Amino acid sequence: MKQPWIRSAWYDGLLVLAPPFLALLLVLLLPPAFRSSPQMPVLGWVVLVLFIDVAHVYSTLFRTYLDPVRRLRQRRLYWLVPLGCYAAGVALHHVSGLLFWRVLAYLAVFHFVRQQYGFLRLYARHEPAARSRWLDTAVIYAATLYPLLYWHLSAPRNFNWFVDGDFVQRDWPAGRAVATVAYAGLLLAYGAKELRQGLTTRRVNLPRNLLVLGTAASWYVGIVLCNGDLAFTLLNVVSHGIPYLALVWASGHEPRPGQRATRRGVWAGRYGWMLFLGLILVLAYLEEGAWDGLVWREHGGVFGWFQQLPHVVETPLLAWLVPLLALPQATHYVLDGFIWRRPAASPQQAAAAPAFETA
Repeated sequence: MKQPWIRSAWYDGLLVLAPPFLALLLVLLLPPAFRSSPQMPVLGWVVLVLFIDVAHVYSTLFRTYLDPVRRLRQRRLYWLVPLGCYAAGVALHHVSGLLFWRVLAYLAVFHFVRQQYGFLRLYARHEPAARSRWLDTAVIYAATLYPLLYWHLSAPRNFNWFVDGDFVQRDWPAGRAVATVAYAGLLLAYGAKELRQGLTTRRVNLPRNLLVLGTAASWYVGIVLCNGDLAFTLLNVVSHGIPYLALVWASGHEPRPGQRATRRGVWAGRYGWMLFLGLILVLAYLEEGAWDGLVWREHGGVFGWFQQLPHVVETPLLAWLVPLLALPQATHYVLDGFIWRRPAASPQQAAAAPAFETA
């Protein structure tokens, strides 16, 4: 069976499918304290939050505002989304700072969950329609939603999404038990389906199954099995951010229907990847420096001269400032629901469209 790679076996294997398993290995190598406590070393925060999580947000620029074709085609969307996100953020923060962070957290969760479904659809794009296809969809959603439900039905954990209390939680052991049994049954059904299909057709969709396995393992270990901030962040951020960066980079090197594979600008040249990563890392550092100097004041050693900025503590001013600082994230979450959709095309063009246009 020809495997439905997005770009190649090596590229997908290393940058899309391997990150959850590599993160799991690193968690196993952590000292036990970091798997069950709120401790987050500064170096871990810099690598995971700054260099991966925040940086991957800015990679969206290369799929939107820095792409002249898409910028012209969807210019209204690219104006309205950030304006709408900022207006909504200000309104929410004026009501309550916690309400703002809660809405942003659930928007982020939706984005993380949908990314795994998008990759599933990419890796299943050549499979014929079958009655069992619903099971693939159900299991990829359950692999993310079950750990989140477990989190919501538990006592406060040693980690959070953005800030303490941003998720609505109620400690309900019976609810967790029912959810666990249902999830285990779904995983068994999926495994039985894949085994039966492999025995009857002699075909196994390797990337799809690795995606499901990596998603289920990383989300379960990071949220259910472990109760540490570093373990959660490592599994959550690496499993999400690196594949997203890989998808954006791959999309810049794939031809659109009717076009040659060559590209200009940041994608061109042997060292284009250095410009790509360099720009998003600089933007991530500037954003987090502004956050630290104006609001958090938690990593002064990392953002030295940003500490000269005024420390804003007045609630009315924060209601305008915090949504502004969070605007790149909010815009990224919303735009991501649009930028991977395939535009209307003829059947011939649709057949020739690259893989990343199908998410």
